[in-house]
Amino acid sequence: MSYVSCALRAATRCHLPPPWRSPRPFSSVTGPTAKKSVPYQKTLKEEGSKSGEPSRPLPPSAEVVVVGGGSLGCQTTYHLAKQGVTSVVLLERDRLTSGTTWHTAGLLWQLRPSDVEVELLAHTRDVVSRELPAETGLHTGWVENGGLFIASNKQRLDEYKRLMSLGKVYGVESYVLTPSQTKDLYPLMNIDDLYGTLYVPKDGTMDPAGTCSTLARAATARGATVIIENCLVTGIQVRADDFGVKRVYAVETAHGTIQTPCVVNCAGMGGKGWRGSGGDRGCGCRNMPNVRDHDASVYLRLQGDALSVGGYESNPIFWEEVSEKFAFGLFDLDWDVFMQHIEGAINRVPVLEKTGIKSTVCGPESFTADHKPLMGEAPEVRGFFLGCGFNSAGMMLGGGCGRELAHWIIHGRPEKDMYGYDIRRFHHSLTDNNRWIRERSHESYAKNYSVVFPHDEPLAGRNVRKDPLHEELLQQGCVFQERHGWERPGWFSPGGAAPVLDYDYYGAYGRERHRDYTYNRLLGSEYTFDFPPHHDIIKSECLTCRNALALFDMSYFGKFYLVGPEATKAANWLFTADVSKAPGSTVYTCMLNKRGGVESDLTVSRISPGEPASPLAPAFEGDGYYLAIGGAVAQHNWSHITAVLQDMNLQCKLLDCSEELGMMSIQGPLSRVVLQEVLDTDLSNEAFPFSTHKLTTVAGCTVRAMRLSFVGEMGWELHVPRTDCVKVYQAVMQAGARHGITNAGYRAIDSLSIEKGYRHWHADLRPDDTPLEAGLAFTCKLKSSIPFLGREAVEAQKAKGIFRRLVCFTTEEKVPMFGLEAVWRDGEVVGHIRRADFGFAIDKTIAYGYIRDPAGGPVSLDFVKSGSYQLERMGVTYPARAHTKSPFDPDNKRVKGFY
Repeated sequence: MSYVSCALRAATRCHLPPPWRSPRPFSSVTGPTAKKSVPYQKTLKEEGSKSGEPSRPLPPSAEVVVVGGGSLGCQTTYHLAKQGVTSVVLLERDRLTSGTTWHTAGLLWQLRPSDVEVELLAHTRDVVSRELPAETGLHTGWVENGGLFIASNKQRLDEYKRLMSLGKVYGVESYVLTPSQTKDLYPLMNIDDLYGTLYVPKDGTMDPAGTCSTLARAATARGATVIIENCLVTGIQVRADDFGVKRVYAVETAHGTIQTPCVVNCAGMGGKGWRGSGGDRGCGCRNMPNVRDHDASVYLRLQGDALSVGGYESNPIFWEEVSEKFAFGLFDLDWDVFMQHIEGAINRVPVLEKTGIKSTVCGPESFTADHKPLMGEAPEVRGFFLGCGFNSAGMMLGGGCGRELAHWIIHGRPEKDMYGYDIRRFHHSLTDNNRWIRERSHESYAKNYSVVFPHDEPLAGRNVRKDPLHEELLQQGCVFQERHGWERPGWFSPGGAAPVLDYDYYGAYGRERHRDYTYNRLLGSEYTFDFPPHHDIIKSECLTCRNALALFDMSYFGKFYLVGPEATKAANWLFTADVSKAPGSTVYTCMLNKRGGVESDLTVSRISPGEPASPLAPAFEGDGYYLAIGGAVAQHNWSHITAVLQDMNLQCKLLDCSEELGMMSIQGPLSRVVLQEVLDTDLSNEAFPFSTHKLTTVAGCTVRAMRLSFVGEMGWELHVPRTDCVKVYQAVMQAGARHGITNAGYRAIDSLSIEKGYRHWHADLRPDDTPLEAGLAFTCKLKSSIPFLGREAVEAQKAKGIFRRLVCFTTEEKVPMFGLEAVWRDGEVVGHIRRADFGFAIDKTIAYGYIRDPAGGPVSLDFVKSGSYQLERMGVTYPARAHTKSPFDPDNKRVKGFY
C-alpha cells in the first residue's frame, strides 16, 4: 500500500535538497540515451500492451480477486488454487510481469540471516525447479548455476559463516572458501582484496517471464482460476455488515465489476514503488555462479555468455507519482552514478574493463520503511489483503510468500511466523508520517547490502515517539534504541549525552553528513559479531540489578483497557490464563491463534472503574482489564484483539492509553527498601504479594503499582500519568541514590530475562510456537472448562505429544552468540538457536532454541536430558549443557522476595 512505501530510482543522482525534484519521465522509446564515456549498444525499452480490451470477459463474482500479475500475484493465485479455492480471478492492468517483475535480476540466494526467510526461499526454489515442471511439463527458466558471496573483511566473512551454520539446519549445502579456492571456482575473479567467500552450489537464477507464465498455466489448469490481462482496476467499493466484520467488495474496472469478499493487492509498484538498475556485459563466462559483492554494493548475474551488473547506492531518486500507464517502461541510466557499480564489477572481474556493454536496464523497485514486505490483512479493512513492497526480492521470496498469503486468506493466519512481514506491525502514527516513511525507506535502500549486525539501529526516522522520560535519560547518557517509532533506552554510556540527530541521508541530495556524531560513533563500535565494546557497561547494569537495584524505563509499552458489560466474556476467550479474578490481581498470559500458536504474551490486570475517570482508571460499566504489552508489538496486539472482538460482536471496547501513561520498573533485592520510602502503601509480602497491583501515591502523584518482574528479581512496576513521570522518577532515584540505584536499559533486560528463562515474543516465542512447545503450559487454563481461542489445538497437541521443544543451553566457553547457531545432539543437527545472550550472574553464554528428534518421535524431557549437545557458531562447535529449568534461581525465590 502506498502509505508505507515510496519510489526510488537507483541510477540517477538528485542534486537538489528538498523539495525533491522529480526524476526524468520514463521512456518507452527504443534506443540509447545521450551518449556517455562508456561504450554500449542500446538501452532496453519496451511499451506496454496496445490492446484496449481485456484478454477475456470478467466474471460477475469470485471468491478472491488478486490485483497485479507480477511475481507475488501469480504465486498467490497459484497457491490459492493449489489449496482448493474454487474461484480466483487475477487482474493485470497490462501483461503478466509488468511493473517491476519483468526486469528483475531473478537471483535466488538460499541463505539469509532469518530462519523464516530461509524456509520461504526453499519453497520458492522447490516451486520453480520441481513443482511447476512436474505439473505442467514446462521449463520455468530456472538455472542452477550456484551463488558466491564475496567478503573483503572479517566482519563480512563472519556474517557468511553464520549463514553457513544456519544452512546446516535446513540442509542447504554451502562452503566457506579461501581466496585461492575461489579463484579455482571463478577463474575470472580478482582475489587480491578477498578475505574469503561463501559458495552455495544450488543457488540459481529465475526467469521472470517463464516463471509467471508457468504459474498462470498451472493455476488455470486446476479449473478454478481466471487470468485477465489488460484490465486496469479503477476503483474498489466496499460494503460492510452492521458489525464491520463481513465485507463485500466491488472491484471496478473499465470493462465491468467483480463482486468478491476478498481482495489481494499484489500491485507492487502500482500501489507505489522504487527503482534499481543494471547492465549486461558480454564476457565469455558461461556456467559461472552468480556473485554478490556486498562490500562493493554490486551483483554479477550470469545471463547466457554475459554478465548483468547491478547494485545499490546511497543517492537513489524518489519517484513521487507512479504513472498508471507504466508497465514495461524504463528510465534513462545516469552513467555518472552507475559508474560506481561498473568500477566495483571491474575490480572483482577485471576482464569486464575491456568488454562492451550489451544493454542497460534502469527500472523501478519497491522498498519499504523496514526493508520487509507488506503482507496480510489490512488492520482497518477486513478482507483486504496485501502482498507488495518486496525490496527487490519479490521473485526469490515469491513462492514462499505466495503460499503463506494463500494460507492467510483461507485460514485467517499464515502457517509460518510472518510477523516481520505483517502490515499490522506498523503503528498508525507511522503510516501517516511522510517524513518517517521517506527517511526509513531511503535508508532501507541505501543499506540493502549492509552487514546485518545484532545490535544495529536505524539513523533514519528517529525521535518520532518519545516517552516522558526521554530528555531526563538522555542527559544521563542514555543510548536509545528505536522500536516502531519509539525511542527506548538501550544502555547508558558514561561518556554523557548521545542524542540522535536528524537524518542526513548519508550525505546524499546535497546534504552535509554529520560530523562528530556521538550516537553514530557508539553505534558503529557495536558493529561486530564478538562481544561488543560496551559489554562491561551492560554487565554493570545487570549486576547492579542483581545485587542492589535498577530502574528501567519501559514507558514505550502498549497500555490498553478492555472494558464493558461483556469484557470478561471477551477476556476468557482471548487469554489462555484465567484472568477473571478479583480486582487487584495481575496475571501473565498468552493469546493464541486457532492453530494454538502464540500471538502474544502479556500481563492482564483486573481493575475497578475510576471515580472520576483518569488514564490510570477509566470510567466504565461492567468489568475492566488493564493490558500491558511490549511496545514493539503493541500494534500487532491491538489488531489481533480488535479482530477477535469484531468476530465475537461483544458489548465491550478496547481503549489505548499508551501515550498517556509512562511505566517504570524498579527491580532488585533493595527495591522494597527504596520504594517503601516513596510509596504510600505497605510493600511487605503479606500486604503486597507477587502478581498483585493497587493505586497508591509517590511524591504526591497517583500511580498504579504492580508487583511483577521481567528480570527475575523482586520489584514493582509503576504506571504513571505522563505529566507526573519526571517527578516520580526523580523521587525514586533520589531515594535510591544511597542504596546504589542505577539506570538500566533494554540491553540489560535482554540479558537478565534470558538468564531467568523469561520468553521474548517474536524471538523464542512466535505465532508458529505453541505454549506446550515453549514451556508455557502453566499459562493455559486447561484444568478449567473455560473455552479460549486455540484451546482445541493445544489439547490435541497435548494428547498427541510434543514433537519440538524449547530448550535452554549454556556453554562453558565464554563465546558471544546472538541466535541462528545450529544445535547438534549426538552428532546430528536437531535445531537452531532462536535467542542468545550472556548471563552475567552465572557468567555463561545462554541460548534458547527449539529441538526435534531426527527419528521423528516426540521430544520428551528425558530426550532432552539424554543427549550430548554442541552449539555451532560460525562453523565452530562448542560443547553445551541442556537445562530443563532456568539456570538462575530455578525455584523462583527472588521474585517472591526471598534472598
